Amino acid sequence: MTLPGAALVAAAAADEKLGNDTVVLAMEEALGVVDAFVVTSGRNVRQVRTLVEEVEHQVKARNGRSPLSVEGLRDAGWVLMDYGDFVVHVFLEDVRSFYDLEHLWIAAPRVRWRAEATG
Repeated sequence: MTLPGAALVAAAAADEKLGNDTVVLAMEEALGVVDAFVVTSGRNVRQVRTLVEEVEHQVKARNGRSPLSVEGLRDAGWVLMDYGDFVVHVFLEDVRSFYDLEHLWIAAPRVRWRAEATG
């Protein structure tokens, strides 16, 4: 399984800003449209926006990439950052629980990203 390195950078960036339970799902076989989902959440709107800004900053600085689009930033309940080959989902904690993407995509393998992102 080969994941975009930028997806791992995004996960590490969210984790650095205290994103809650940041996970990376390998989506290539399950969905076929993107290679990975990065899923994280914040305690409040301010933290969600901070997570989005940090992910965008770190991916740009380390991989030279910007999202193709960012949706949901105004309300900041669920922000979707589309990088083409991977998607970052930044949720408010209660919104994440409601939509439960990890359960929806339970067949998608979880990636052990911490070692990969730092190595």
